[in-house]
Amino acid sequence: MRIAVIADIHGNRTALEAVIADIRRAAPDMVLHGGDLADGGSSPVEVADRIRGLGWAGVMGNTDEMLVRPEALEDFAGGSKAPAAMWETIREIAAATRAALGEERLAWMREFPLEIARPEAGLALVHARPGDCWRAPAADASDAEIEAIYGVLGRETVAYGHTHVPGIRRLSGTPKLLINTGSVGLPYDGDARASYLLLDEGVPEIRRVEYDVKKELALLDACGLPGSAWTAKMLRTRGPAMP
Repeated sequence: MRIAVIADIHGNRTALEAVIADIRRAAPDMVLHGGDLADGGSSPVEVADRIRGLGWAGVMGNTDEMLVRPEALEDFAGGSKAPAAMWETIREIAAATRAALGEERLAWMREFPLEIARPEAGLALVHARPGDCWRAPAADASDAEIEAIYGVLGRETVAYGHTHVPGIRRLSGTPKLLINTGSVGLPYDGDARASYLLLDEGVPEIRRVEYDVKKELALLDACGLPGSAWTAKMLRTRGPAMP
């Protein structure tokens, strides 16, 4: 079985369309999404409608939850050491994205589960970790920590996103593979190309897909949504940045 897993599109429709074209060439049996579909990019409505139209099942990301349950953002921000100004910008972005999407799309997103299992492929998918779409383990977490966090899923392979940095980690326990898909729309690893996971009979491949970043930057410039300049800065630097 071949399974593609995409995550962290963040409203980047130019990158999404390039990834969809690559997925069609790869011809997987199934495509799943790992959340964070719409918030922060030029085209939240178009991205949400595209994923919904394709019928791809997926899980709740933290920005998805922020849109459908605003108090989740306040719960997380309340324990954060990040500057208050950053959270205020995020609130403005979320409010505008929420208004653009409208209640019918938000109701669809509200149904996303926190995790999905595909037993036939030995795969589980979460956005960050089981039961929590806001907190992924640190990059230097020990094997014991990783197995304690993700072993509860009981699958040989666990895929997640959230950090926007792709990677494949091999373990001796359960899971045996922990795979970060990377980000379709906002990579943080210094590589401008979109990133997603292709699992072919359990063998993982992080696929990188070139797309027209200048086109997406132009869409961000024209979209009129709050925070678009912040997103553009991160696309240009290929990494996280403050507003």
